[in-house]
Amino acid sequence: MKKILAVTLAAGLLAVTPAARADVKQGVDAWNQGDYARAVAEWRPLALGGDTDAQFNMGQAYKLGRGVPVDLPVALEWFRKAAERGHEKASDNYGLLLYQQGRLQDAMPYLKTSAERGEPRAQYVYATVLFNGDLAPRDWVRSYALMLRASQAGIAQATSSLTQMDPYISEAQRRDAAALAVTLPGGKTVPGLPVEVAAGSATRAAQTTPAPPATRTSKPQRPQPAPVMTAAVAPSAPGPAASGRWRVQLGAFRESSRAPALWKDVSGKVSGLSGFEPSYVVTNGLTRLLVGPLASPADAKRLCDSIRPTGTPCVVQGW
Repeated sequence: MKKILAVTLAAGLLAVTPAARADVKQGVDAWNQGDYARAVAEWRPLALGGDTDAQFNMGQAYKLGRGVPVDLPVALEWFRKAAERGHEKASDNYGLLLYQQGRLQDAMPYLKTSAERGEPRAQYVYATVLFNGDLAPRDWVRSYALMLRASQAGIAQATSSLTQMDPYISEAQRRDAAALAVTLPGGKTVPGLPVEVAAGSATRAAQTTPAPPATRTSKPQRPQPAPVMTAAVAPSAPGPAASGRWRVQLGAFRESSRAPALWKDVSGKVSGLSGFEPSYVVTNGLTRLLVGPLASPADAKRLCDSIRPTGTPCVVQGW
């Protein structure tokens, strides 16, 4: 039987949560202003001292190449340090990155825990594993239920996988999976969230109750070869409108030179983005990078969805 291929997730999907402790937050403020080197300088001594939020942020910096060169082994090590001390988002990112690096057996315990806690990206990957039945016992009911939860949370690859799985899942299994999905926890992480950083462990999300064991069901009477999925690609960007009151904001900087530098970087990475007109608007001492015009908020959201996988924050703005 053929299997669903492992699918990697874009770096920008490794989003994290904001919080509020002052020492780490100094680095967060620098990060949000685009001063990544200063953010890393703020976090490094705290991370070396054992602060899990700072360790997580260092992992994110090395994963995305912000303020430091991209170095995935170093990113993994920072995520591991924080994960071993109970940092849930670090555990989520550690498992996903291990999986992307091909360390599948090492990734499985983290992915399973994250999926049971309701992390949608992990639910998507773990559902794929359960469908294949190579790294964990095959369980098509639980696989379909987890894929449903990931799809409901906005994971586009999961929605595509459901369509590909449908011919191989019996009606009885689909009903059981739908009932199971209702009982599974669902997270709030969705693809395309702005890249944020943790600012203090005090506001870390509370743990959710692990999902109950799945009900095992028999395989279809005539199992067919499973579909093969190819790696997902970033959503296509809409073209600029001749006029419109919608823009997207890609950042706000105290140093005005950072805005055109960001535009040069991002417009070279996202197909079609160079056709838009950047605007640099100074407000309260910050230079905001706005891109448009767009005819509708839906077009603005689509543009943000195509930009965020690069790790660049993107916010829809009326104008």
